[in-house]
Amino acid sequence: MGAVAYDPKVVTIWSGFRDWLRSAGFPFDYVLYSHYESQVEDLLAGRIHTAWNSPLAWIRAERLARSRGRTVRAVAMRDTDLDLRSVVVVREDDAVRSIADLRGAAVAVGAVDSPQATLIPLEYLRRGGLRPGVDVTVRRFDVGVGLHGDHIGGERDAARALAAGEVTAACMTDANHLLFVTEGTLLPGATRVIDVTGPYDHCNMTAVDSAPADLVSAFVDLLLSMSYADPAVRPLLDLEGLTAWRPGRTSGYADLDEAVGRSGFYDAHGEVTARGYLP
Repeated sequence: MGAVAYDPKVVTIWSGFRDWLRSAGFPFDYVLYSHYESQVEDLLAGRIHTAWNSPLAWIRAERLARSRGRTVRAVAMRDTDLDLRSVVVVREDDAVRSIADLRGAAVAVGAVDSPQATLIPLEYLRRGGLRPGVDVTVRRFDVGVGLHGDHIGGERDAARALAAGEVTAACMTDANHLLFVTEGTLLPGATRVIDVTGPYDHCNMTAVDSAPADLVSAFVDLLLSMSYADPAVRPLLDLEGLTAWRPGRTSGYADLDEAVGRSGFYDAHGEVTARGYLP
């Protein structure tokens, strides 16, 4: 399996899962990548059987596979990967009440490759009649480029820019909006949400068609069998941010797929076409 080393805890998580899986008799090991683009390319090349992919990495894997007459499957997800939402936030004392009021304003977003803090929110601005870079100035905070938004530093910096009055609005997940208030990045009661995206899904375990079907099936069964009540895996589940693994689904990626297409992040064949994106 491939995983991206977005944080040192990734080693702890997957080394622990490896021990647990091997204790169940399953032959498992993992490879770490510095960014998702090389992980997806290795998945399609058959160097790994599965990839713990970001939602953007899933979009690329699916496009690359389809262009080559291949297939990939989303076989598992965390319970916390389902039905996320992003928000557009302004200061409470600002007169802005809707997306339309942002015309001519500056909007802070996360990293160039962040689905939740950049790609999806900017797509919602487009749907609201605002062209990013034309009708609104986009101020991007490129922290952890290549990690597809797994590093929330870009979102936090966008929130700081909002608090400092450097921008009119900032984009982030609703969960991170609450986090930033709790940690003091944003003061309680000092911000207001003016728009919320529809629900979308986050990471998934992606399996390539060349992977042995019996091994993939056994791997997924073991993931789904992990119990939060099991003291051997509970600390690992906590680190990975879930309480249970769920079967994979792809119904929650439509907004991101549209955002990728309209922004030109990847082309229809899965090739990287985004300007200024160098993971």
